[in-house]
Parts: sequence; structure tokens; C-alpha cells
Amino acid sequence: MEEEKIDPGHSKPRSVLRIVGPVLLATGALLSLTGILIFVIPLVTGGMPGFIGILFLFLGMPLVFFGLSITTFGFIGKIARYQAQEIAPVGKDTFNYLVDGTKDSLRTASKSIGEGLGAGIGTGLQGFSGAEQQTKIRCHKCNELLDEDAKFCDNCGAAVAKTIACKSCGELNDPDAKFCDNCGSKLK
Repeated sequence: MEEEKIDPGHSKPRSVLRIVGPVLLATGALLSLTGILIFVIPLVTGGMPGFIGILFLFLGMPLVFFGLSITTFGFIGKIARYQAQEIAPVGKDTFNYLVDGTKDSLRTASKSIGEGLGAGIGTGLQGFSGAEQQTKIRCHKCNELLDEDAKFCDNCGAAVAKTIACKSCGELNDPDAKFCDNCGSKLK
């Protein structure tokens, strides 16, 4: 069963194209073949070539072209569905292969970026005036910037605790984490 089309009336032209295209294609092929035979057979038997064969060929070749084009338009939906069924699994496999091959690299890069950003925020950045600003920390709940000595978040009220280091691997985790982000060990 076919899906509902945008223009439900397009099935009539499609049916016409599926009939007219192959008829033109067959007629053109027949004329072209006849033209070749009319031209070549006298050459083989030692007679004068039949120049009427060239006329048949000149009539047949355009009919072959138009017949092929019209047939293609008549079956283009089926052709596109076939191509999609052939191409989609290959694209999916390729994407999965690339993701699997780069997963560790992306994890390492994002961890490095996070550490770099954390180091930049925690060390105190130079302001536009050149004066050193006060060191800030981030709330682990709402990501609000807080003074380094804050005990509670100004925005959400969460207790500000320093990060918890995993006893198994040393990875720094959020204060409310129950398991390590790196190795999965239980923290509390």
C-alpha cells in the first residue's frame, strides 16, 4: 500500500508515463535497429548502403532518448525508494563507525576543555581595567557564579561544597554525585 501523496491526482499522469515511455523506447529501439540493418546489410552483401537506414536511425535515436526519459519519470518514485533503501543502511553504518572511532578522542577533548575552563574561572581573571578580580566558583546545582568563600548559592540556596574526589581513581565529581563520572565507583 502506497502512502498518501501531496497531489493525489498524480497517479493518472504517472500511469500514462509508465505506458508511453516504454512504447516510445521500444519504437525508437526498433527504428534504430532497422536503420542499422538497412544501412549495413547492403555493405556486407556488396551493394550500395541504404541511406534510408540513416533516416530510420535519426528518427529512432531521439525516440529512444525521450522514451527512456519518460519511463524514468514514470518510475522515479520507485527508483528513489530503492535508492533510499540501499543508501540509508550504509550511511547509518558509516556514521556509527565514525562515532565509535572518535568517542574516546571527543571525551578527552571535552574533558580538557572543561578542565581549562574550570582553571580559568578558579584562578581569577584579569578584568578590562587590568585590576585582578575576586576568585569565583560555580554552584553545582544552577551554575551561578559565586564568591570563593560563599557557603550557600545566592541563586538557588544550595549548599556550596567543594568537589568530591573519587577514592578509586581520583576523579573530581559534583558534591551531590553518588557515583564517579570516570570509573562508576560509589562515592558516598
